[in-house]
Amino acid sequence: MAQGQTEHDALRIDPLMPAEVARKAEMIGAQKTRQDFTTLFTLSILGGAFISFGAVFATTVLAGAGGVVPYGLQRLFAGPVFSLGLVLIVVSGAELFTGNTLMVMAVASRKVTLREMLRVWAISYAGNFVGAVGTALLVFLSGQYRFGGAGVGKVALDLAVTKVNWSFEQAFFLGVLCNLLVCLAVWMSFAARTTTDKILVTLLPISAFVAAGFEHSVANMYFISIGLLIKQFAPVELWDALGMTAAGVATLTWPAFVRSLVPVTLGNIVGGSVLVGAVYWFIYLCPRPLSRAAASHHPSRPLRASSDSRPGP
Repeated sequence: MAQGQTEHDALRIDPLMPAEVARKAEMIGAQKTRQDFTTLFTLSILGGAFISFGAVFATTVLAGAGGVVPYGLQRLFAGPVFSLGLVLIVVSGAELFTGNTLMVMAVASRKVTLREMLRVWAISYAGNFVGAVGTALLVFLSGQYRFGGAGVGKVALDLAVTKVNWSFEQAFFLGVLCNLLVCLAVWMSFAARTTTDKILVTLLPISAFVAAGFEHSVANMYFISIGLLIKQFAPVELWDALGMTAAGVATLTWPAFVRSLVPVTLGNIVGGSVLVGAVYWFIYLCPRPLSRAAASHHPSRPLRASSDSRPGP
């Protein structure tokens, strides 16, 4: 039986109710601050790699679909396969920067300090970057981008070019919408009690953000870096097979990569920490004074903020 878990909780098979999920999210956020640097950084490298595996899967599925399959169906196919990334994270265990924006709940409840949360954010972001770029390098060295008559490479290039050419404002709001859905998927995984539950609750939110074309900072670390590697180091035969030249993707540069990550990352922070974490903290964890109706049933109790006034499960 897990620490702090009652026998009744251990025997339950139904998912946690929202109020219970809020308390669990708060507890998990506090636990993350107690991880040492090596553990947190290594788990974050895994998180970046796992999201990249989902990106590889989606890129491969999209290869050859252009001009053959309608746009909406292309995105529909890509969404569920990209979900592999978050499934690996919630089931196998890893750290994801975008999911860690939910730690704002623990900060709001004063279970952790702002400095402790920012430390976790910084380490997980850096680890995710290493994992994503490292995976991109391995995929490039494997030559997988040449598969399908170089169709995989063409999709990778097209995706990377698109992502570095958003305006700051558009990239920001696409990032907000993306992490709203990602954090809802993480939130629901906290409610799950079985591996099957965890897999199922991640599928629709992640599929939705991919199908809609929203932007995820960690996924972009892979998508843009693999595009850059193909542009700079792919053999001449690849360009001949694609009927294009490296000059055709001139806007795809390493400085553009870094610039594009900034608004998407900021948007991810707002989407996860404000629109999910802060909202659910306010609903379920924010202390409130008793209403007059409630006070009338407890005349001896003064009107004051109390954890007893939190909504029940």
